[in-house]
Amino acid sequence: MRIDILTLFPEVFAGLLDHSIVGRAREQGLLDLRLVQWRDYATDRHHTVDDAPYGGGAGMVLKAEPLSRAIEDLRPAGATPPRTQVVYLSPQGRLFDQSIACELAHEAFHLVLVCGHYEGIDERACRTLFDRELSLGDYVLTGGELPAAIVVDAVARLLPGVLGNEESAQQDSFMEGILDYPHYTRPEVFRDIAVPPILLSGHHARVLAWRRREALRRTLEVRPDLLEKAHLTDEDRAIIAELRREIRS
Repeated sequence: MRIDILTLFPEVFAGLLDHSIVGRAREQGLLDLRLVQWRDYATDRHHTVDDAPYGGGAGMVLKAEPLSRAIEDLRPAGATPPRTQVVYLSPQGRLFDQSIACELAHEAFHLVLVCGHYEGIDERACRTLFDRELSLGDYVLTGGELPAAIVVDAVARLLPGVLGNEESAQQDSFMEGILDYPHYTRPEVFRDIAVPPILLSGHHARVLAWRRREALRRTLEVRPDLLEKAHLTDEDRAIIAELRREIRS
């Protein structure tokens, strides 16, 4: 997969995407990640990419023309969604979640991530240049660089061959709409808390059942809202009903 990050501050990413899983994906040629300076597409001598808003008000607005030139240059000729996606990181966008990460990893081969700044981008550019807008949550950041890095990390780990064990991604929180189960490793006892005996039993089927139950328990206790749209079996629903009775008692 190729990902272009269109940014006014490429130095923000120095070292951030060069290590761990994303760094290894780049080294192995599984991820072609490029930082693109937005100002390179301005045509005036000062490389101006912003201007005062029509109608007055505080702050500056990013201009449509440099952005349009950048996207036209980065998008392959004739490329259309979903194989190429131009994504604007914006507080007004759809909430980014695991399902969107999966969509981008499995359907797109090229992403252009646009990092906004200031008061935002000229609305005419938003209407005509972007395939989707994504937000990390109901809060405002200084710019789109940190959200872009998070999208890269979430998408990259889902690409074929990136993780050493392909099952690791399938067992992540949110992959089935619920949170992950608790994990344990050595030592067997830490601060007087022992590893649950079932995990030492060697009984694979019982371990899987325990993990599913604990994942449902954690979701019910921490993020019950997720259960409304999670992919649940009849057995899952029976477990949840039992867990609710336990909690009430």
